[in-house]
Amino acid sequence: MKTRQLGTNGPVVSALGLGCMGLSFGLGPAADRQEGIAMIRDAAARGVTLFDTAEGYGPFTNEKLVGEALEPIRDQVTIATKFGFKLDESGAIVGLDSRPSHIRDVVEASLKRLRTDRIDLLYQHRVDPAVPIEDVAGTVKDLIAEGKVKHFGLSEAGAATIRRAHAVQPVAAIQNHYSLWMREPEDALLDLCDELGIGFVAWGPLGQGFLTGQITPDTKFEDANDLRASFPRFTPEALQANFAVVEFLRGLGARKGCTPAQIALAWLLAQRPYLVPIPGATKSVHLDDNLAAADLVLTPNDVKEIDTAFATIDVKGAPLSEGLTAMEDK
Repeated sequence: MKTRQLGTNGPVVSALGLGCMGLSFGLGPAADRQEGIAMIRDAAARGVTLFDTAEGYGPFTNEKLVGEALEPIRDQVTIATKFGFKLDESGAIVGLDSRPSHIRDVVEASLKRLRTDRIDLLYQHRVDPAVPIEDVAGTVKDLIAEGKVKHFGLSEAGAATIRRAHAVQPVAAIQNHYSLWMREPEDALLDLCDELGIGFVAWGPLGQGFLTGQITPDTKFEDANDLRASFPRFTPEALQANFAVVEFLRGLGARKGCTPAQIALAWLLAQRPYLVPIPGATKSVHLDDNLAAADLVLTPNDVKEIDTAFATIDVKGAPLSEGLTAMEDK
């Protein structure tokens, strides 16, 4: 597995990480615990070193799964987790909370669930407008000085917020939604990362599964635990309209001898040398497909062809629900 450094001051990690959320939350029923552990360890055995989780995934169950799976090889991997949500007694997300005292409480609980003495990359999951970002960055700076955290990250933060945080504690990486059909980071964030030496971790790099070609216009999202059921981009009408995306990727893949997922991931890897996608996987066949992208080199002409084709495709529907979109810091 090839490696990349997340920005100037961030960790060196595998070129492709593993987004672990889907093993416990968000995309249908949770995986069997032992199967989830086996999946994470399989990814590590294949060279993946960046594993992404959060207290909110489950909640809590995903951190426990990741902690148990990686405990035997803890010093060989980079574990990223997140704080920033307010959870009620049942574990449901009911708002945002990045008060310094809450950050400390979350970190202590996450360390226990992850079976470790430090968090390699700690993100603010969503920006809390009620708490100055300088206070958030200062709290994480103190946690780094105490040895409980190694690197600071921000997820779905806007450019101005990132600058303010970075002035207090260098931001090692930002994690934002980015894929072939979700291009907003190109408006300002990638240039900001270039300027400040910040790494970029792309979540949703396969369009919540759509860019793999395994979702068809007839696919239904009826499970109560599948967030895609509330995404406008996954309505039957939008799936039908957007299938031109899959048809293009399949055609290019046939010519290059690879799969749509591999093209989508290789395209992201070609955008910046410090960019690391974190596709999810619930089966070994997903790893087979995804990890091969690290060795797929797209030529400048390939990238131009892809960009030209996507510029002509009018993707229908917002990528996320109104509730999730509202939590993004613009």
